Amino acid sequence: MQPEDSRITLSAPASRAGVRLDKFLHEELPETSRARIQEWIRAGRVRVNGRVSEPSYRLKGGEIIEVEPAAPPPLRAEPEPIPLNVLYEDEHVIAVDKPAGMVVHVGAGRRSGTLVNALLARYGSLSGAGGELRPGIVHRLDRLTSGVILVARNDMAHQRLAAQFAARQIEKVYLALVHRELKEDHGVIEAPIGRDPVRRTRMTARVRQGRAATTEYRVLRRFPGFTYLEVRPRTGRTHQIRTHLASIGHPVVGDPAYGAPRRVEGMPPLERYFLHAHRIGFAHPATGEWLVIESPLPAELRAWLEELEVRRESA
Repeated sequence: MQPEDSRITLSAPASRAGVRLDKFLHEELPETSRARIQEWIRAGRVRVNGRVSEPSYRLKGGEIIEVEPAAPPPLRAEPEPIPLNVLYEDEHVIAVDKPAGMVVHVGAGRRSGTLVNALLARYGSLSGAGGELRPGIVHRLDRLTSGVILVARNDMAHQRLAAQFAARQIEKVYLALVHRELKEDHGVIEAPIGRDPVRRTRMTARVRQGRAATTEYRVLRRFPGFTYLEVRPRTGRTHQIRTHLASIGHPVVGDPAYGAPRRVEGMPPLERYFLHAHRIGFAHPATGEWLVIESPLPAELRAWLEELEVRRESA
């Protein structure tokens, strides 16, 4: 790997004629992302035969390309004035109603627009126990899942809330609409969850080496082709509800990664999962008082249920 402050000189062979400059450099410097290479080119840190060029420049073959790498700016969460729906707050803990589409914290490829950016703008400082990228974050929700999320304002609150999550003392209740009609009124899914060995961005319940996971569900309503559920995850594995429901043949509506169709004929588009963190119960980290915070079902999900009711009545 080349050090960040060293100059790199490359020669473009005739066989690479017609290839974009940014693509060629990414192939030659595979440890550097193509996005970063494009930043270098636009900043004038890449010269082709001594001249500044564009990422889209097509090689002719025989060029001498000089690259002056630059270290990326330090990744940290910065305040951003983003509206928040705060359900509860005191000097120790905050409960936010996270909308679908919002990422929880800053990370690789995501520097802005997150819940953390919004929280820092509103509150100034949060617990540092989660590190610079995740201040205050005790647990997470998937980007396309909405609902209640707890945030710690100081390290004491963070540690005590994290201990409750680890001990499975936090009550979590989700609302979900799944494809097809479940026969049983309630059930328990117990299946280990691990990383899918083929599709690394998702999880699976079909691995022997997964971590133990338990999900309980109760039917709230049945519609032709769909079932509306109350879901209680007893463990906190990545994508647990989505993985477990898909494993029994009932993927969450709007979740094509786990087997749901991208569109349902006759229904409005749903650019999110029909999965909502409806309620969370916990012992207050300072007083020990049991608190229950609820988030109502978002309007776009209510509209879906209402449309299913109309279709059922007119069938």
